[in-house]
Formats: sequence, C-alpha cells, structure tokens
Amino acid sequence: MANKQMTAADVVATLQDGMTVGIGGWGPRRKPMALVREILRSPLKDLTVVSYGGADVGMLCAAGKIKKLVFAFVSLDFIPLEPYFRQARQSGALEVMEIDEGMMLLGLKAAAMRVPFIPTRVGLGTDVLVCNPDLKLVASPYDQRDWVAMPALPLDVALVHVDRADSRGVCQIKGPDLYMDELFVRAAQKSFVSCDELVESEFFENADEARHVYWERAHTTGVVHLPAGAHPSSCAPLYGFDVKHFKDYVASAKEVGGWQTYAERFVHCTESQYLARVGGIETVRQLPLPVF
Repeated sequence: MANKQMTAADVVATLQDGMTVGIGGWGPRRKPMALVREILRSPLKDLTVVSYGGADVGMLCAAGKIKKLVFAFVSLDFIPLEPYFRQARQSGALEVMEIDEGMMLLGLKAAAMRVPFIPTRVGLGTDVLVCNPDLKLVASPYDQRDWVAMPALPLDVALVHVDRADSRGVCQIKGPDLYMDELFVRAAQKSFVSCDELVESEFFENADEARHVYWERAHTTGVVHLPAGAHPSSCAPLYGFDVKHFKDYVASAKEVGGWQTYAERFVHCTESQYLARVGGIETVRQLPLPVF
C-alpha cells in the first residue's frame, strides 16, 4: 500500500497562489490549525477559502492570505465574532460569498457528487439572494415552483484534522459531530489530513474503530502526524478548545501591532516550539471538552 505520510511543509509546498482551499472543522472545533500555521509561514496568497470559519479564517485574514471567502459564519462560539475576520470584513479587504449554513452544505455536497447544483428552498424570501446576485433560481419540472439552485463549491484542496489515521490515509473521527469534513474531502481534488495519532493499519481491523471512518482512503492525498494539531481549537474526545488562548488572541486584535505580536510568538516558530509555548502536549490534552 502507498505510504501517504508527509510533513506540513510538504503539504503547503503543493499549494499555489489563487487556489480554492476548503478548511474542515467548525468554528473553534477540530480545525487543522497546524496546517493553517504552516500556510501562514509561507508566501501563499490570493486564496479562495471555503470554511465554517473560526480562527483559521481570522488568522489567514490577518496575514492577508485570503482574496475571497465563502462562509456561513466566522465565530469562536463563546466569542461570537472572530476579531480579525471582522476587521477584514468591515474594511472591505475580502471578496465574499456569505450564505446560509445549509446552503454551504449543499454546495459541498454538489461538488462531492460532481453535479453543478442542488435545488433547495433554503434562501427563498431572504436577503441571501439579494447579497448574492449570482445565485440563480431554477424551475421544478414537478411542481411548477422555483427553487434556489445552490451551485457546487468545488475545491482544489481540502485541509482537515482527524483523531487518528494510518499511513495509507484511513482516517478516524470519534468526536460527537463529524461537521462537514467528509463533504470537504469528497468535494476536493486533493485532501490533506493532519492527525493527532498515527496508528498501524491493523488498528482499523477492529470493527468498533472502523465504524468511525467516514471516507475511503483513496480520497486522502496525504497524512501529517501533528499531535495537538487542532490547538487552540478542540479535538473531542481528545481535548477541548483553549479558552485562555482564544481570549488572549482576541485581545491582541485590539492592540496596535497585535497580530504581529501574536504571530511572532505563535506562528513564526516550529510546531514543537508552538506546543511548548502553549504549555505542552499534556496541558493541551487536559483542556476540558466544550459542553455545547
């Protein structure tokens, strides 16, 4: 079997300016933050990012990496609006496609199915259509009604974080919610996965473990072993999100040169240095799980 192990630097080296990059996870939950930090260290620019956004989007906005953002929200949950995204949005620094959460799901699903659109009633009678004039209505041949034709959201690349993976690209998510990670992977031409634990392939011979595998390994282009690679977001059931770190990060957005100060400490370093600066792997694994 092919060995798909890579480094984060290897992953980012395959990316190009202007690509459409889907980022899995949800707000402050199971974001591939170590891979995002590697993008922040790179010269990549002019990206179109598709995300149920959290600090992944905020940091990429702060670093000027995003040209266009396709999103349903950008939030840290207990902090409703991600601060660096807010700055970029209010200053008009981004092209945006802001849509309903369900519409985004359907766009990813259409791309995964390799169809141009999926009809839906979601968005009818709302300003989603006003704010996105490129969205079209389509007449149903069955009930003579018009439906929103949610276009496919094809991705050049998907980045996701999982609990466990093997070197072949078999991936496991054991948290209480898959979010849309399976759809991100299936909607993409290439998918790169970071994992907290790299396991032997025999691990998945256990049916109780295999039932938490949600896509075929053929959809996984590369696997990067990055313990605590979702931090400061959560990776349930392994660890929760880092409330203190997020509060400090949000506070930096109110300071002159705040992003540069944050990035100097937590981005422009190796991943091992990053983990040491946030208290080490054992500290991360003791973070309490979110209860909402």
